[in-house]
Amino acid sequence: MLPGLARFRLGSLAAAVLASGLLASAGCQRDEASAAAAPEAQSPSPGTAASAPETSAVALDKLKGRWLRPDGGYVLAIGEIDADGRAEVRYYNPSPINVAWARARTEGGRVKLEVELRDTNYPGCLYKLEYRPAEDRLVGTYFQAQMQQTHEILFIREP
Repeated sequence: MLPGLARFRLGSLAAAVLASGLLASAGCQRDEASAAAAPEAQSPSPGTAASAPETSAVALDKLKGRWLRPDGGYVLAIGEIDADGRAEVRYYNPSPINVAWARARTEGGRVKLEVELRDTNYPGCLYKLEYRPAEDRLVGTYFQAQMQQTHEILFIREP
């Protein structure tokens, strides 16, 4: 390659890099200015009917408490729920039954809870529940592992 041609290519490359950097910088400044103005345009003004959707943490807090299954006196006691949805849950029939794991989540605006029991006579029994705010109830299914049967159940909040 000719020495003059190599300098021309490097010079052209440097100019292109410099020009793209300047254009990108100008674009960032425009985006930052737009972003600064955007929250004002998107935020509802005080006193309007619009409200932010409920956060997952607030929604999951509604699960906390003691819940009674009226058809047998079984009790779910739901404590803390971490950011990953792991829930501290105890189960009584009326004696304590080991809870292998419990997970809470929101899905499509609905609050859901799954609890697996692993103990004598409870080899992987599973509750799949959904919180119903209008009735303040947990409604769903209970898989009875020994019998390989699934039952529709509900829990009501204890006062």
